[in-house]
This record gives sequence, C-alpha cells and structure tokens, in this order.
Amino acid sequence: MRVFVTGATGFIGTAVVQDLLEAGHTVVGLARSDTAAATLRAAGAEAHRGSLDDPGSLHDGAATADGVVHLAYRHDFSDQAAFVAAGELDLRAVEAIGKALDGTGKPFLATSGTLPLAAMAPGRVGTEDVRAEPGTDRPRLATENAVVALAGRGVRASVVRLAPSVHGEGDRGFVPLLIDTARATGAAAYVGDGANRWPAVHRRDAARLFRLALETAPAGSVLHGTAEEGVPFRAVAEAIGAGLGVPAVGITAEEAGGRFGFLSGMVPVDNPTSSALTRELVGWNPERPSLLEDLGAGHYFSGRTSIF
Repeated sequence: MRVFVTGATGFIGTAVVQDLLEAGHTVVGLARSDTAAATLRAAGAEAHRGSLDDPGSLHDGAATADGVVHLAYRHDFSDQAAFVAAGELDLRAVEAIGKALDGTGKPFLATSGTLPLAAMAPGRVGTEDVRAEPGTDRPRLATENAVVALAGRGVRASVVRLAPSVHGEGDRGFVPLLIDTARATGAAAYVGDGANRWPAVHRRDAARLFRLALETAPAGSVLHGTAEEGVPFRAVAEAIGAGLGVPAVGITAEEAGGRFGFLSGMVPVDNPTSSALTRELVGWNPERPSLLEDLGAGHYFSGRTSIF
C-alpha cells in the first residue's frame, strides 16, 4: 500500500515508517519543514508538505494514499485551554482525512490513549470494548468517536489507544519528564503507596501494531497498544531512583502538584489496560524489552530528553 503517515518524524512515527517500509509498503510522511522532509527521504519515504494547522494538506495527502496512519498530535499541556485546543485540532485533522477517504473502503488508523479508561472503567482492567459516551467533547475521546463513525461512511477506520509510556531509546515523553523531575528534586516520587499501575509498550512493538492494524483491523475496531497491562508506579520510581542514584519516596496527593506540575493528576492514576482482544484480532505479539528493562539499560539517564 501507499501509506500516508502524519507524525512520521516523531518518536513513534519514525518506528512506524520503518516497520511499514520493511513490510514492503510505500510511505508518504507529512512534513512541516525542509528538515523533516529530508529526514523522511533519508529513511526511504516520500515527503508531503503540510501540517495539522492546514487541513487541506491532510485531505490531499490522504486522497492520494491507499491507507492513512494518523500519529501527529500537538502535545501542549501547559494549561487546560491548550489541552482542549490540542484535542480540537486533532478532531479537525480526523475530519479532514475522513472526508478524503469517504466511501473508499481504505484503512485509516488514528491514535488515542489508555488513560481515559481509568475514568471510563474505574476499578477494573480496561478492555477494548469500553467505548466513549456518544457526544462527549473530551479530548481524544471525541476523536475516537469520530473515527469509529467513519466505519459507517465506508472507511475501514480504527483507533489505537497507546499506553502512557511508549518507551525506548529516544523517548521524549512522560518517563523522561519523571526523570527530569527526580533529577531536579533529588528523589524519585510516587503518590501514596505507589501501587497504581500504568500500562506500557515499547515503541517498536507499538509500530508493529499500527502496521498490522493497517493491514487487517476491521472497520470500527478499537485496539490497545499495551504490551504490559500495568506496571506499579512505585516500581517505575524505584527504577528511576536507581538510575539517578537518588531515593524513591512516597508523597501525598497534596504534595504531588508542587512536584509534578501538570502531571500531578496522571501520576496517581490506576490505569491497568488489557490488549488480549487486540492480540487475537490482528495477531500482535509484543516481544521488545519491558519498561523496567528499558530503564535498567541506562540510556534514559544520559541527559534531558522530555518534549514538555
């Protein structure tokens, strides 16, 4: 297939591009700059100039493709208004791509996250059949609903919910931010007893899931990119502490805001998430290192890498 990929030069996107190319697909990546375009060409992909702010470029990229993988997202969590705006931008991007694919039967994969499952399915392991309420305006969940609705418009559309920790060398997300915080404060903290769980997946395993889903996922499916159902947050803090040579300490929920900033609401969330149905549906078999193995390898502690 000729596959249009947004976010193609990002941490996850570069792995998706590599996996698609290795499987024999042609990749056209969305490029916001000359540098991004050159990076894509060096990887063996084509470049399509545009951005999330230009829905026409997204429509045109999708219209000339046999399938689309939408990974790009504006990761601006500086305040609630920015968080909402990022979700609205994502929804507009999905709508633009969806219009280009209407009635074609072509595959379209969009990206969401597992963290909302903690509220949608409190007290139990989140599964793929837990769906957002119709009409919700919550960021990511509104996008999920829009993508699933495309299945009724002749698009083989699916959603991949990714774990909050998509880890591996070059990670610039939540785990590096936790490491930055521990380095700055002299301790790796967890809230309460740290028994709450975060699912995790290696970026190469996540990339393989996107490729398998593009090839085989049925219309309207929701898939979970979680190789590990739930890693206790205390274990993550202890691994960070060991990597930095600082203690792991428990703090109260009241203390979390001053230490973790915008992450304070996420750190204590219990988000166990199953991928059993996903594995059965598309034949996904994660095999890369676990989050704790990755933290133990040492590459996370060579310097500041967080994008936030």
